[in-house]
Amino acid sequence: DGTADQKTFGGLDIVVRRNAFGHQSESFETDLIFAGISGGPVHAAFIRGPIIERVGPSVEVLARLHDGRVVAAREGNALGISFHPEVTGEKRIHRLFADMVLAAR
Repeated sequence: DGTADQKTFGGLDIVVRRNAFGHQSESFETDLIFAGISGGPVHAAFIRGPIIERVGPSVEVLARLHDGRVVAAREGNALGISFHPEVTGEKRIHRLFADMVLAAR
């Protein structure tokens, strides 16, 4: 939904569409199978988040919705997610990111 001359931050070889889940009133929660996270499904809250529409060849898809849409991806030491783990008290995503940062030093 960007403009032709829009610049990106880089970091992740992905294309996203912002506000892919509609208005805030259309927010929802669901359980996700998340690669690299043990202890069962990740309970995720989606609030006006983006959807990852395309991933490059070096990007690892970490989680998808039940319909197959990508909602979490990693490339090297960069992590992108479409949901709010802090809303549901999910700490494993933050732990994964902290571990990635520690491994990159």
